[in-house]
Amino acid sequence: MKDSYYFPAEWSPHVGTWLAWPHNRSDWPGKMAVIAWVYGEIVRHLARGEEVRLLVNGPTEAERARALLAKTGADLSRVRFFHWPTNRGWTRDYGPIGVRDAKDAPVLLDFQFNAWARYPHWQLDNQIPARAAEALGVRCLRPQHQGRPTVLEGGAIDGNGASTLLTTEECLLDTQRQVRNSGFTRKDYERVFETYLGIRQTIWLGRGIVGDDTHGHVDDICRFVSADTVVLAVTEDSADANYAACQENRERLEGVQLVDGSALQVVHLPLPAPLYFQGQRLPASYANFYIANAAVLVPTFNDAQDRVALGILSDLFPDRPVIGIHAVDLVLGLGTLHCLTQQAIV
Repeated sequence: MKDSYYFPAEWSPHVGTWLAWPHNRSDWPGKMAVIAWVYGEIVRHLARGEEVRLLVNGPTEAERARALLAKTGADLSRVRFFHWPTNRGWTRDYGPIGVRDAKDAPVLLDFQFNAWARYPHWQLDNQIPARAAEALGVRCLRPQHQGRPTVLEGGAIDGNGASTLLTTEECLLDTQRQVRNSGFTRKDYERVFETYLGIRQTIWLGRGIVGDDTHGHVDDICRFVSADTVVLAVTEDSADANYAACQENRERLEGVQLVDGSALQVVHLPLPAPLYFQGQRLPASYANFYIANAAVLVPTFNDAQDRVALGILSDLFPDRPVIGIHAVDLVLGLGTLHCLTQQAIV
């Protein structure tokens, strides 16, 4: 493949953000009314700096969403409705990943989505990138390797806009559970990242956090906040189920040199105290923040560490306000803000 591509960092200017209005009651049983109001807050903050591209299952859902958003004070002139049915709302994972080609033209990547190799219903979600490319009039590219479409979710990767990518072995290299691309090795994935994202360096972390049903998405544990700095979710409680994985990931990042030869800077971001629902540990993490044009939206959990995490991120993003979004109900769906959003470069 002769073309070369560039994967912009999340903090680069967006044209908009993709978001799917909540409708799958199995994600938030008994909580749908509350979740809709959380979405209202998300949209209100996003719309201050960019277009919100809201996926809805039809006119009735669009009208319900419009009415609620009006009550929250969201700028409806900056909300664009797309009447495309979806299975679920996790647009980070099935939404179009935007890159730029050698001529700086936008291209939307249509990676195969199969519901994290875990759930049976994903066919509607898998259609969204191609529908977006057609609606926006841009080129759509379906990544392939070894003669077959490549399965990859947006939450499995995080880039710095300077040819370096973060991911985890648990998500992409595990051969026993939730296998995305059977037979793929580390080198196979790195070839895909290089070919379609312009990545020259992949930093492989180990495991994700307990309770993450995606089986190790990196956006719950480690995120770039600038070209040479990451935040890493950590706990100092040796009795916590996440302690060993956090320590291993910390060790893997020690001494990492980036493509330009500079040292990777690592800032520790605390984990909140464990949250449970019906005996299940929930994947509550401040690392699941979303970098919008006009704000950084950070999940909060009514926890003593909320203020600490917001302070750390405020220092790291002096160019935009850092805003906490109540996510105790949201995380019942096993994901929060970053999982729900996908930045749009066109």
